[in-house]
Amino acid sequence: MKTIYMDNAATSYPKPESVYQAMDYFNRHLGGNPGRGSHQRTLQAGTVLLDTREALAGLFKIKDSSRIAFTLNITEALNLALKGLLNPGDHVLTTSMEHNAVARPLHALSHQGIAWTAVPCAEDGSLNPDDMRRAIRPQTRLICMLHASNVSGTIMPVDEVGRIARENDLLFVLDTAQSAGVLPIDVEAQNIDVLAFTGHKSLFGAQGTGGIYIRPGIKIRPLKEGGTGSLSEYLEQPEVMPDSLESGTPNTPGLAGLLAGVRFIGETGRDRIRSHEQALTEMLRDGLKEIKGVKLYGPLDVKRQTAVLSFNIGDMDCGEVSYLLDNDFGIVTRAGLHCAPLAHSTLGTLEAGSCRLSPGFFNTREDAEQVVKAVFDLVRR
Repeated sequence: MKTIYMDNAATSYPKPESVYQAMDYFNRHLGGNPGRGSHQRTLQAGTVLLDTREALAGLFKIKDSSRIAFTLNITEALNLALKGLLNPGDHVLTTSMEHNAVARPLHALSHQGIAWTAVPCAEDGSLNPDDMRRAIRPQTRLICMLHASNVSGTIMPVDEVGRIARENDLLFVLDTAQSAGVLPIDVEAQNIDVLAFTGHKSLFGAQGTGGIYIRPGIKIRPLKEGGTGSLSEYLEQPEVMPDSLESGTPNTPGLAGLLAGVRFIGETGRDRIRSHEQALTEMLRDGLKEIKGVKLYGPLDVKRQTAVLSFNIGDMDCGEVSYLLDNDFGIVTRAGLHCAPLAHSTLGTLEAGSCRLSPGFFNTREDAEQVVKAVFDLVRR
């Protein structure tokens, strides 16, 4: 039985062949620790990091690639942003569709004198920017929000919120876990002060990679201190970017793979990737809508969402649906709350959760047809 992978919103699979090759080449033939010494292997490892920063800077329209620091994942990047920028008495605005990578740090910070407001979104997950504007208080320091939902795929009005932040002298922190590599991102045009990204989803890189961009002039307290390969004679953490936020040995093999993933996007064309995923999402949506007993969530408009489609079958447990799709049909999905209870509360699925389909660039139209047929078979049972 052929496996049909429909869980790209969790982590993309398969990766482009060049990603596997880049990681294998580094491990077999380079293997140096960047910034630790002056021999050829450590210099070559340092070049991997530099080239990856430059490639990401090009993708996100960042002028100075040294403003990008690498992290283990986007959760670390978001924790770094929130805990490194906020002080007691500050107020944060976010949305009611946030992932726990934002909600849990803010909940923890609420015990340290930092307040936050989750601006309500509509039942399809969409946000009215005016609601964000009306929620601003005198104590508001920043707006932190996701670019697209991992539950419904809903794309947020980033341009409008960025303008609101700039007009009100607020920092704008953007979570691009579901958008980097698929949706256009321009830190200057969209007034993004801090951008958090992950490497293992639509950037086609390996797990254990991610990072943060910080606009010049903004200083963030590091989450950790340690060896950076620079200014080692001082006990104080270096203040220069990216060293100030990059303590310890980075995941250089993973970043070599991330570099290959970003280059794959450039060679393939982001618009082509997006169009293919839209076509598959449309096929899944149209097919599932015709099946009696199936309920879909979100905008159900491929122009207003990423390649994410959540559904339930009547009163059937979503975990059972996901299990049967995998066990009986070889279709990989994700069920439950997707680490986003705020989003499920907004969509009305907090009690039941949902089964999520998230096709990727390497899925085919035949895959989408097989998924619809499998769901129909489950309903017919």
